[in-house]
Amino acid sequence: MGMRLQRSMGRFVMTVIAGLLLAGCAEDAGVDQHGRKVAVERLEDQWLVINYWAEWCGPCRTEIPELNHLAKELKGQQVEVFGVNFDGLQGAELAKSSEALGIEFTVLATDPATRFSLPRSEALPVTYLVDKSGKVRDRLMGEQTAAGLRKRLLELQASD
Repeated sequence: MGMRLQRSMGRFVMTVIAGLLLAGCAEDAGVDQHGRKVAVERLEDQWLVINYWAEWCGPCRTEIPELNHLAKELKGQQVEVFGVNFDGLQGAELAKSSEALGIEFTVLATDPATRFSLPRSEALPVTYLVDKSGKVRDRLMGEQTAAGLRKRLLELQASD
């Protein structure tokens, strides 16, 4: 009876460990401004435009429509536009601020700075261009346009 219990416990422990390992495969990158999970695959194997913004930042407000346009233009082209709130807003505050600025692209509630080794910027807006391998290829300070970002992405992609 004791051996059977040990074997059962051993199988149970192995099942729990296997479950935990498989759960790790379903990793996500946090949630967006609407509280929806962001699949980690959206941050892998494609170019990323990661823009840091704040509601109090005048140039950010002017830049948002350009980023909305760029996100629509690049849909399905192995490039995705993401926003990150500089002030670290979460939940309802992040949703409200994103809506106030008219942001239509995905805003990450979890800052991806650690994942991509993004250097901290004390000035806004700042936009990082990250290649398919997760390497930061450019750091653009100040207000950007859709045309300027598209041009810079093409230049960087051509040098690969």
